[in-house]
Amino acid sequence: MKMRMGALATLFLLICSGSAFSATKVKLGFVNTITGAEAPIGENLTNGVTLALEDLKKKGIDVDLVKEDDTGKPEKAMSAFEKLATRDGVAGVVGPYTSACANAVASRADQYKVPLLVPVAAKEEITQKGYKYVYRLNAPADVYSSVIMDTILGLGKPKTIAYIYANTDFGISTVKTAKEYAAKRGLKEVADEKYQKGAPDFRSTLTKIKALAPDLVFMVSYEVDAITLMRQSREIGLTPKAFLGAGAGFTTSQFLAQKEVSNHVFSSTQWTDDVNWPGAKDFYKRYVAKFKKEPSYHAACAYEAMRIMAETAAASGSDREKTRAALRKGAWKGIMGDVKFIDYGKFTNQNRHEMLVQQIQDGKYETVSPAKYATKKPIYPFKWK
Repeated sequence: MKMRMGALATLFLLICSGSAFSATKVKLGFVNTITGAEAPIGENLTNGVTLALEDLKKKGIDVDLVKEDDTGKPEKAMSAFEKLATRDGVAGVVGPYTSACANAVASRADQYKVPLLVPVAAKEEITQKGYKYVYRLNAPADVYSSVIMDTILGLGKPKTIAYIYANTDFGISTVKTAKEYAAKRGLKEVADEKYQKGAPDFRSTLTKIKALAPDLVFMVSYEVDAITLMRQSREIGLTPKAFLGAGAGFTTSQFLAQKEVSNHVFSSTQWTDDVNWPGAKDFYKRYVAKFKKEPSYHAACAYEAMRIMAETAAASGSDREKTRAALRKGAWKGIMGDVKFIDYGKFTNQNRHEMLVQQIQDGKYETVSPAKYATKKPIYPFKWK
């Protein structure tokens, strides 16, 4: 009996020291925008993945992560994916960040038979081509517009809407679906203004929109443009009943910090820290403690995408085909709520994610819709602070 107890004690010590069982190793790729104009949002994805790797290690999954910088350019994203697939021999890839890059890379995933999990890119087409190896965690572009318009139409009776958006895959795709949905809900379009990303001056366009006096201004922009648009809207006195930001640049800590122009702006988002999805609040606290800033939804999406890909690949012995099949059959529950990749409508391997609407109130993002997640009542109509 003493010998048996001694053996158990030895086993316990070995487990505690980590020498009894070695971690499961898995090699994965991560394509992100690390440099270039979208780098500030790309940083959120990188930070989210960093936290995911820490948690995976605690679970005994040691990820050998190969990072690639696409600089926001589709041709670089494709080259990066091909390198990961052919030279690095990864079991799966998470990324890229932007719609243009993710849409370009998607075809390569099927060509090289490497599972690709897209964390945040919204262009609908990415999961509408029937690709077997492409999976998407976040909700696609049409949900960005429908969720925020449903919220606003429940607050008042706006009749007209103006669109101003970046000439990017994300901007064009989101506004296309927004227009279709607005027409169904009886909103009359009074302006359609597309601009080149990074333009320094929107005053003439905004002045034209002001003359049309729209009830709603719907914007799709990355970070710098979002801030510039709101600064110059205030400068010329553009005051609709609501400014609606479709994710991206309207959901970052940098936009939040622009207190004189960001207050009361609505935005659609994939994630907030105050939802009751398992681990969401803890993720927020850990992120702020480690990186000294608030996470955007991009960070949460990247965290969850990396967790799902790593756990699936590890359980599949890093076999690409088994990983693909396991992604197809699996279901997860975590900081993004329930995740399951299904086919519906025109989509293939698309997670039917429930989006949220938030509004900046007194220098803080507050969830205002759906009601079951709301922390504050929405403030409507808009007025400058």
